[in-house]
Amino acid sequence: MSAVKLARLGLVTMIAVGCGAPAPEPEPAADAVPAPPQFAVTGEHPCDPVGGVQFICGMVSPEDIVVIPGAEWAIVSGAREGGRLNVVNVSDKTSTAVFPTPDSELRLDAEAWPECPGPLDLGNPDASRLHGLYLDPGADGIHTLLVVHHGPRESIEFFEVDAGDSPPSLAWTGCAVAPEGANLNSVVALPGGGFAATNAGIGVWEWQADSGWEVLPESGDTAPNGIEVSADGQTLYIAGWAEEKLTRLSRGVEPVRKDVVELGFRPDNLRMALDGSVIYAAGHTDRDGNSITDPREPTLETSNVAVIDPETLEVERIFVHAAMDGFISSTTALRIGDELWLGSYRGDRLAYLPAPE
Repeated sequence: MSAVKLARLGLVTMIAVGCGAPAPEPEPAADAVPAPPQFAVTGEHPCDPVGGVQFICGMVSPEDIVVIPGAEWAIVSGAREGGRLNVVNVSDKTSTAVFPTPDSELRLDAEAWPECPGPLDLGNPDASRLHGLYLDPGADGIHTLLVVHHGPRESIEFFEVDAGDSPPSLAWTGCAVAPEGANLNSVVALPGGGFAATNAGIGVWEWQADSGWEVLPESGDTAPNGIEVSADGQTLYIAGWAEEKLTRLSRGVEPVRKDVVELGFRPDNLRMALDGSVIYAAGHTDRDGNSITDPREPTLETSNVAVIDPETLEVERIFVHAAMDGFISSTTALRIGDELWLGSYRGDRLAYLPAPE
């Protein structure tokens, strides 16, 4: 239709409306149902125990936990805007923010990470979201921390951890920037070099200095979340979040060996026990303990923890708890000494309790 005809039609319409009865009032819109809350508000709830569960408060999205050799200290992530890497004293339960801070040490190892564009901006610390963690033990109290990072870049960031300091200190040393469009979640260091990381919707990616990023065969049939690796690096354990399963996948052999076990809840992170005897899987069900369906009620979901035998894949559920104020749907579980420690992506605190026998 020509512009002239459109103009004439508009004029006729205006005349018709002007000469006729007044246009009917539109029906009032129904009140929109507000979206359910997604996260606990930091500091909104007191740090009081709930039964036998106690808390370490004042954090933003302490989603993942790793333990420094010796089990005197743990490092905790901050997976949402405003989060920090915190070092936590296992004994007295005090925490110290160590990155990013105005005095964080930045020391690029250009030989190890020649393609890293440089350090994160300490002047804009809230831009970074520090998600999945993995600690690669080293000699003489010097260890390597791998961190899944979102924000100004999607990357794996590397830190030197000096356990000789009290609290242990972190120095940023480099990064591996992910391909465009990546959505990383969890990471493990691989014996002999390189690392493997889960990438939502794609599978597991391995990175090596001489070959870069490559998708591992047979890893793409799941919505991968957490990941763990055997001591020899020949086996990966992958949390299939949406499918409520764990996949055991061989690495570096043909044909690929693959086993799957159902968990009965959506597993988030996986963490190998400090002695390597079991894998801890933490995740969530809905408020009634059933499989999650849409629409979700994120702050009302139930925490679940299971231990999995890495050889037999036998699963035992050891902890189930309804949502608690400030602590919502556990995302990481790990035994430290006689305690079970839990992280929470949607919460503002860590939880710990006597370890179930």
